[in-house]
Amino acid sequence: MPQFETHRPVPHSPDQMFDLVADVERYPEFLPLCEGLAVRSRKERDGKILLIADMTVGYKAIRETFTTQVLLNKAERAIDVKYIDGPFKYLDNRWRFTPGENGGSVIDFFIDYEFKSRILGALMGSMFDRAFRMFTDAFETRANKIYA
Repeated sequence: MPQFETHRPVPHSPDQMFDLVADVERYPEFLPLCEGLAVRSRKERDGKILLIADMTVGYKAIRETFTTQVLLNKAERAIDVKYIDGPFKYLDNRWRFTPGENGGSVIDFFIDYEFKSRILGALMGSMFDRAFRMFTDAFETRANKIYA
Protein backbone atom coordinates (compact mmCIF):
# COMPACT_ATOMS: atom_id res chain seq x y z
CA MET A 1 0.00 0.00 0.00
CA PRO A 2 1.37 3.22 -1.25
CA GLN A 3 2.21 5.73 1.41
CA PHE A 4 3.82 9.15 1.31
CA GLU A 5 4.82 11.52 4.09
CA THR A 6 6.64 14.84 4.03
CA HIS A 7 7.56 17.63 6.45
CA ARG A 8 8.07 20.84 4.51
CA PRO A 9 8.98 24.32 5.78
CA VAL A 10 7.25 27.19 3.97
CA PRO A 11 7.47 30.98 4.46
CA HIS A 12 3.74 31.37 5.17
CA SER A 13 2.02 31.20 8.56
CA PRO A 14 0.32 28.02 9.81
CA ASP A 15 -3.07 29.79 9.64
CA GLN A 16 -2.50 30.87 6.04
CA MET A 17 -1.52 27.34 5.00
CA PHE A 18 -4.45 25.81 6.89
CA ASP A 19 -6.87 28.19 5.15
CA LEU A 20 -5.36 27.40 1.75
CA VAL A 21 -5.64 23.62 2.16
CA ALA A 22 -9.09 23.92 3.77
CA ASP A 23 -10.43 25.76 0.69
CA VAL A 24 -11.16 22.48 -1.10
CA GLU A 25 -13.47 24.00 -3.71
CA ARG A 26 -10.44 25.72 -5.30
CA TYR A 27 -8.42 22.51 -5.77
CA PRO A 28 -9.30 22.12 -9.48
CA GLU A 29 -7.63 25.49 -10.12
CA PHE A 30 -4.14 24.33 -9.14
CA LEU A 31 -3.92 20.75 -7.87
CA PRO A 32 -2.37 18.13 -10.17
CA LEU A 33 -4.90 15.61 -11.56
CA CYS A 34 -7.86 17.28 -9.83
CA GLU A 35 -10.50 17.91 -12.47
CA GLY A 36 -13.41 18.66 -10.17
CA LEU A 37 -14.43 18.93 -6.55
CA ALA A 38 -17.95 19.26 -5.22
CA VAL A 39 -18.86 19.66 -1.56
CA ARG A 40 -22.00 17.61 -0.85
CA SER A 41 -22.47 18.80 2.71
CA ARG A 42 -20.91 21.12 5.27
CA LYS A 43 -21.61 20.95 9.00
CA GLU A 44 -20.09 23.05 11.74
CA ARG A 45 -19.86 21.86 15.32
CA ASP A 46 -17.64 22.74 18.26
CA GLY A 47 -15.49 25.02 16.09
CA LYS A 48 -14.80 22.24 13.59
CA ILE A 49 -16.16 21.89 10.07
CA LEU A 50 -17.05 18.52 8.57
CA LEU A 51 -17.29 18.31 4.79
CA ILE A 52 -18.42 15.47 2.56
CA ALA A 53 -16.80 16.04 -0.82
CA ASP A 54 -16.54 14.34 -4.21
CA MET A 55 -13.22 14.73 -5.99
CA THR A 56 -12.74 13.78 -9.63
CA VAL A 57 -9.21 12.99 -10.70
CA GLY A 58 -8.05 12.21 -14.18
CA TYR A 59 -5.05 11.20 -16.19
CA LYS A 60 -5.27 10.88 -19.96
CA ALA A 61 -8.43 8.82 -20.66
CA ILE A 62 -8.91 7.61 -17.07
CA ARG A 63 -11.33 9.47 -14.74
CA GLU A 64 -12.28 8.43 -11.23
CA THR A 65 -14.46 10.14 -8.63
CA PHE A 66 -14.22 9.38 -4.95
CA THR A 67 -15.98 10.65 -1.86
CA THR A 68 -14.25 11.68 1.34
CA GLN A 69 -15.07 13.11 4.73
CA VAL A 70 -12.90 16.13 5.48
CA LEU A 71 -12.59 17.34 9.08
CA LEU A 72 -11.26 20.90 9.34
CA ASN A 73 -10.00 21.72 12.83
CA LYS A 74 -8.65 25.29 12.68
CA ALA A 75 -7.90 25.50 16.43
CA GLU A 76 -5.46 22.60 16.10
CA ARG A 77 -4.43 23.51 12.53
CA ALA A 78 -5.30 19.97 11.48
CA ILE A 79 -7.12 18.52 8.48
CA ASP A 80 -8.09 14.84 8.46
CA VAL A 81 -9.47 13.16 5.35
CA LYS A 82 -11.25 9.80 5.54
CA TYR A 83 -12.38 7.74 2.59
CA ILE A 84 -16.08 7.02 2.05
CA ASP A 85 -16.60 5.67 -1.48
CA GLY A 86 -14.89 5.23 -4.84
CA PRO A 87 -12.03 3.27 -6.40
CA PHE A 88 -9.99 2.82 -3.23
CA LYS A 89 -9.94 0.03 -0.71
CA TYR A 90 -8.96 2.74 1.78
CA LEU A 91 -7.48 6.23 1.88
CA ASP A 92 -6.15 8.06 4.93
CA ASN A 93 -4.83 11.61 4.56
CA ARG A 94 -3.63 14.03 7.25
CA TRP A 95 -2.34 17.60 7.18
CA ARG A 96 -0.76 19.44 10.12
CA PHE A 97 0.51 23.03 10.15
CA THR A 98 2.95 24.06 12.87
CA PRO A 99 4.87 27.29 13.45
CA GLY A 100 8.23 27.46 11.72
CA GLU A 101 11.04 29.96 11.55
CA ASN A 102 10.58 33.67 10.80
CA GLY A 103 6.77 33.55 10.88
CA GLY A 104 6.63 30.62 8.48
CA SER A 105 5.31 27.14 9.11
CA VAL A 106 6.02 23.47 8.63
CA ILE A 107 3.53 21.45 6.63
CA ASP A 108 3.21 17.82 7.68
CA PHE A 109 1.47 15.83 4.95
CA PHE A 110 0.68 12.10 5.15
CA ILE A 111 -1.29 9.88 2.79
CA ASP A 112 -1.83 6.14 2.76
CA TYR A 113 -4.08 4.44 0.20
CA GLU A 114 -4.79 1.31 -1.78
CA PHE A 115 -6.92 0.82 -4.88
CA LYS A 116 -9.68 -1.82 -4.80
CA SER A 117 -8.73 -3.07 -8.24
CA ARG A 118 -5.23 -4.34 -9.00
CA ILE A 119 -5.72 -3.31 -12.62
CA LEU A 120 -6.65 0.25 -11.67
CA GLY A 121 -3.79 0.27 -9.18
CA ALA A 122 -1.39 -0.75 -11.95
CA LEU A 123 -2.80 1.88 -14.34
CA MET A 124 -3.05 4.78 -11.92
CA GLY A 125 -0.79 3.81 -9.02
CA SER A 126 2.48 5.35 -10.20
CA MET A 127 0.66 8.43 -11.49
CA PHE A 128 -1.11 8.90 -8.12
CA ASP A 129 2.19 8.43 -6.33
CA ARG A 130 3.79 11.20 -8.42
CA ALA A 131 0.74 13.44 -7.96
CA PHE A 132 0.72 13.07 -4.17
CA ARG A 133 4.42 13.91 -4.12
CA MET A 134 3.60 17.11 -6.06
CA PHE A 135 0.72 18.14 -3.76
CA THR A 136 2.84 20.03 -1.25
CA ASP A 137 4.63 21.79 -4.15
CA ALA A 138 1.27 22.77 -5.64
CA PHE A 139 0.02 24.16 -2.33
CA GLU A 140 3.25 26.07 -1.71
CA THR A 141 3.15 27.55 -5.22
CA ARG A 142 -0.47 28.56 -4.66
CA ALA A 143 0.43 30.14 -1.28
CA ASN A 144 3.27 32.09 -2.89
CA LYS A 145 0.84 33.42 -5.46
CA ILE A 146 -1.87 34.37 -2.93
CA TYR A 147 0.17 35.54 0.06
CA ALA A 148 3.27 37.05 -1.58
